[in-house]
Amino acid sequence: MPLTLFWFLPTFGDGRDVGAFHRSGAERPPRLEYMIQIARAAELLGFEGVLTPTGLHCEDAWLATIAVSRDTDRLKFLVAFRPGFLSPTLAAHQCATYQRLTGGRLLLNIVTGGDPKEQRRFGDWLDHDQRYDRTDEWLTILRAAMTGRPTDFEGQYYRVAGASVRQPPEPVPPIYLGGSSPPAERVAARHVDVYLTYGETPAMMAEKLPRMRELAAANGRELRFGMRIHAITRDTEAEAWAVAQRILDGMDPDDIREAQKRFAASDSHAQRRMTALHGGSSDRLEVSPNLWAGIGLVRGGSGTALVGSHEQVADRIQEYLELGVEQFILSGYPHLEEAYWFGENVIPLLRRRGVLANGAAPS
Repeated sequence: MPLTLFWFLPTFGDGRDVGAFHRSGAERPPRLEYMIQIARAAELLGFEGVLTPTGLHCEDAWLATIAVSRDTDRLKFLVAFRPGFLSPTLAAHQCATYQRLTGGRLLLNIVTGGDPKEQRRFGDWLDHDQRYDRTDEWLTILRAAMTGRPTDFEGQYYRVAGASVRQPPEPVPPIYLGGSSPPAERVAARHVDVYLTYGETPAMMAEKLPRMRELAAANGRELRFGMRIHAITRDTEAEAWAVAQRILDGMDPDDIREAQKRFAASDSHAQRRMTALHGGSSDRLEVSPNLWAGIGLVRGGSGTALVGSHEQVADRIQEYLELGVEQFILSGYPHLEEAYWFGENVIPLLRRRGVLANGAAPS
């Protein structure tokens, strides 16, 4: 099973002080020139692509990545977006255009929701399970429309007649989706190519992945698995943990409490699993060997980091790979410098061990 590595494009900005960053804004604003720097570094270092987030806190992922694509040659863009806010036929049209303009470098990350308050800002008043039912219909139409053959569909949320595109996208972009609730798992098993999970412990993954394989098999399908996680890798374990401690020391207790209140209001099951790893406490944050839950004290979504020497981080990645996680979407603070720490030290180790996919070669 070959390993594929992605980096992260911080379209909400970047910085070293994680606590202050998620409270008051970025030390480095998300200017196009800076995003291009990160993307070109990721391409140079051998990452397959970059993930861009979605939400009102960041720049629009479709627009940002198409702008950055002009300054890269082979880097792929995993574009996150909310399907409930976009017609599936229009999305198929955008996918086809994107693939023609970039030479086929688009990947789709479906984000059904998570923060009810933000959903309502867009006029979306559906509850958690209803949103996944809508995503189920949305993906059915998208898949059909991207074939170029006119498709009729009538469901609870969508009704289309002759949905199609003039020229199908080439290639058809792979679809990624995350979520730990039963509705999310059901939709993933029915529709997606890669099921994403946050950086949970190996024990948690050993329970989740076999269940997802069974659900997919019941639908006559196979899934690939990806993980969204941060990384702090240094020449020695002590140096890496010193960086983690510096990040923790920069977090104001009031910021931690406020962040935990926000996360508690989320209806995301995946967010609840992240929060449960630390319970809002800064004690015992190493929840598994070299797996640190400190980022999740102030950051929503992906809240864990692999922390250790380059060899230890490579070992942990291989441990997850043996469980079936073949794609890793990594990040660090700041994203430019941490891309080099990982790319110049861990990627060569993984390459020498013979586990990287062929595409993960430096430019």
